[in-house]
Amino acid sequence: MAEIKDPENTIIMETTQGKVVIQLLPDLAPGHVARIKELANEGAYDGVVFHRVINDFMAQTGDVQYGKKGGASFNPARAGMGGSDKPDLKAEFSNMSHVRGTCSMARSQMPNSANSQFFICFADSPWLNKQYSVWGQVIEGMENIDKIKRGEPVQDPDHIISMKVAANA
Repeated sequence: MAEIKDPENTIIMETTQGKVVIQLLPDLAPGHVARIKELANEGAYDGVVFHRVINDFMAQTGDVQYGKKGGASFNPARAGMGGSDKPDLKAEFSNMSHVRGTCSMARSQMPNSANSQFFICFADSPWLNKQYSVWGQVIEGMENIDKIKRGEPVQDPDHIISMKVAANA
């Protein structure tokens, strides 16, 4: 098990495939880290499906509006089209490379449109560099991300069971 050095800036995500530990990068993307922590602390990500999972690329999740199993607006056909009830975030692009295990915010064509959705890279994806806001890095459990069911959309998708800031877990 990876040693958690900064529990305030570490996410523990239990998925249907197992546990994943993510080191947050508040110096790189303070607004995005604050949003991820806020939504995690509210339990907003609990039950949210991995709605878009592309082999050798990434697993996308975080649609707390349409992708939350048991949620009032759960709609598998619309998962990936929603966000949260919070305002969109200003882009925090950086020189951090999108490598295996990178956690980065999903967005529309508009740079300042990230809200709650995020993705975890299966493989190095350099074409994403300086285009998406990197907010974390998987430090444990990447083999569990590798097991997530693939698809666009995914049939009977895996989901986040719980996602918590380590300090509050």
